[in-house]
Amino acid sequence: MKNLVELYCDVDDFCKVFIPQWQKQLLEDGSRQRRRDSRMSMGEMMTVVIGFHMSHHRDFKNYYLDYVSCFYKKDFPKLLSYTRFLEVMPSLIVPMCAYFTSLKGKPTGIEFIDSTTLKVCHNIRIPRHKTFEGVAQRGKGTMGWFYGFKLHLIVNYKGEIVAAKVTTGNVHDTKPVEELAEGLTDKLYGDKGYLSNALKDNLFDKGVTLITTVRKNMKAKAMSLWDRAMLSKRFIIETINDQLKNISFIEHSRHRSINGFTLNLMAGLVAYCLKENKPSLNLTDVERNSMVIA
Repeated sequence: MKNLVELYCDVDDFCKVFIPQWQKQLLEDGSRQRRRDSRMSMGEMMTVVIGFHMSHHRDFKNYYLDYVSCFYKKDFPKLLSYTRFLEVMPSLIVPMCAYFTSLKGKPTGIEFIDSTTLKVCHNIRIPRHKTFEGVAQRGKGTMGWFYGFKLHLIVNYKGEIVAAKVTTGNVHDTKPVEELAEGLTDKLYGDKGYLSNALKDNLFDKGVTLITTVRKNMKAKAMSLWDRAMLSKRFIIETINDQLKNISFIEHSRHRSINGFTLNLMAGLVAYCLKENKPSLNLTDVERNSMVIA
């Protein structure tokens, strides 16, 4: 997205289609509720939240009060107060998830899988952490022990997110792979964390070939030159994980509720999907066709 206006147009077009269909499927509990619409439209509120993750701000309060309220007051004439905006933010979770689903990339036959940690607090503060008590779990990643969740991603060679899933920190990387791989074709490349003969056989039955590196104490296995080359290109998904954390800002330790964590994560994923220049592999048609021969 080039600017905030273009972002709003895209989000508002989606909301005009999705919101009426979503409201038709909502169930009522029998109690009388106010039907008054919010001063700000759903598209405007989603634009503000997504814009935060596309900017270089690290504090939403300063972004809202010192940036949006000062420089975009004309674009949002019915801008809510900061406290009121925080109250209505949980209502954006479902539309944001649906919007992310509409932005996901399509399988290309060359996909990469990896997971990254989402820490919710420092290890020394785990005993007195209350926000995610009973929800977040301790886990171990490449950088040691942490407390929080894991984000599992599958991306194609164009740098587009094909599938995503969040689990607690104590879930092994191989657990959500079969669910994430639904609809994939041909080859899926992963690191040593996805070594599992049972998983490999299950995916093969579904038409997906899981290709991983081997540990140092394992025998080297026969592998085509193309697969070796693609395994060496796994930096693409590691770069995406890094951009999600450091640019889209999906990880921080200041969450006050699970709803805030969920919306922050989904808005960060949406902000990445809207990026024009994503990390990608410049594969030609000849190179992609050679994969079939290999």
